Amino acid sequence: MCPDPVPESPAPPLHEAAYAAEPAPPHTSPPAPEHVDWEALRAKAIELMGRAYAPYSSFPVGVAGIVDDGRVVAGCNVENAAYGVGLCAECGMVSELHATGGGRLVAVSCVGGDGQPLMPCGRCRQLLWENGGPDCLLLTPEGVLPMREVLPQAFGPDNLTAARHPA
Repeated sequence: MCPDPVPESPAPPLHEAAYAAEPAPPHTSPPAPEHVDWEALRAKAIELMGRAYAPYSSFPVGVAGIVDDGRVVAGCNVENAAYGVGLCAECGMVSELHATGGGRLVAVSCVGGDGQPLMPCGRCRQLLWENGGPDCLLLTPEGVLPMREVLPQAFGPDNLTAARHPA
C-alpha cells in the first residue's frame, strides 16, 4: 500500500504588507529635467501602449512615471463598450503607484499610437497633480514642463481644507 501523500500546507494569507511597502518619503526637490532618462521612460510608455485595449477608438495610449523612490510605474488605456467607463492609461499607472507602495510621481511620459509625447486629458492632468504635485515633470509635445505649467490654478487637497475651514 502506498503511503498517503503529504498534504501541502496552505499558502499563508496575503496581507497588505506582502505587496505594498510603506510609501517612500517624498524628495525635497524634484529632479532636474536633465537628470531624468526621458528616452527610457518614453520606451516604457511605448511598451505599455502596445498592451492597450483600444478596440473602439483605435487610439492606444501608454504612460510611465518615475516615483520618488526610483520605482517606475506604468499603465495603458483600457476601453469598454460602455464608452464612459473606459480607463485612461494614467488611471492604470496611478493604480500601480498605490498598489506597489505609494509615493509621489516625479517624472511622467505619456505617448500615443505613434510613440510620440501626448498631452494627458484634463482628468488625467488632475490625477498627475494629485499624485505628483506642482513639481512633477511631464514630457509634453512642447518639451518637459512641470505640472504647475500644465495645470495652472489646479484644484487639489489644499482646496478641500480651505473650503472646510474658511479663514
